[in-house]
Amino acid sequence: MSHTGVHRQESPGGVGVESLAQQITIDRGSPVPLYFQFAQQLQNLIETGVLPPGTRLSNEVAMADQFGLSRPTMRQAMQHLVDKGLLARKRGVGTQVVTNRIRRQLEFTSLYEDLARERRHPTTEVLSIVTAPADRGIAAALRVDEGAEVVAIERLRFADDEPIAIMRNHLPADLVELTRASLGGAGLYQLLRRAGISLSTAEQTIGARRATTAEAKLLDETRGATLLTMVRTAHDESGRPVEYGSHVYRASRYSFEMTVAAR
Repeated sequence: MSHTGVHRQESPGGVGVESLAQQITIDRGSPVPLYFQFAQQLQNLIETGVLPPGTRLSNEVAMADQFGLSRPTMRQAMQHLVDKGLLARKRGVGTQVVTNRIRRQLEFTSLYEDLARERRHPTTEVLSIVTAPADRGIAAALRVDEGAEVVAIERLRFADDEPIAIMRNHLPADLVELTRASLGGAGLYQLLRRAGISLSTAEQTIGARRATTAEAKLLDETRGATLLTMVRTAHDESGRPVEYGSHVYRASRYSFEMTVAAR
């Protein structure tokens, strides 16, 4: 039995199962797993805008009963979409459709500029800004003596008021004057350019790892959630290293994209 048309009935508790039942069909004769049938159709409703960001869904128990699925099957379907960054479970709120995932082209730009260009309303919380001696790794990246003074910055970046990334940067101490106010209102690369520093090239490595307890708390993620990592050393036109960054991003909300060409 199939259903056509869109008829949404929202209540304070979220989108009702009756509304979803008009748009999702489970075929028990199909070789496709039941959880995946449900997840795939719900994903289509999200990606086509039928269920826009911020929409709250009924609880999993009610939806499992309505669609004749076991609770573990419904839980697996919902977790599948949580893992893909389409749904989020929030304490005291329930399961909610989240803001569209941020996709970032691998270019020599700052996260702040990329978010502003996508109209994602970037904001920044400066967690710390201190002058400290460079350890061996930082010194090697910036080509300064080990123990030389460098500026160490840690920031929490938001997009549409949602935490997206933790950014840790190190710069030569005499390069540019940075304050909490300036870092809170602009991207680091913007501030470097305003100071007359022309950025030219960068070396970067992208990877992934588990979040620490502190990182998970800052990023509103579960303990041990997967984070994307990016380590970058930026150079000016003379080839001098001017910034070393080590950033982590929420894999559930963020991805890197690149364009490759055949040779």
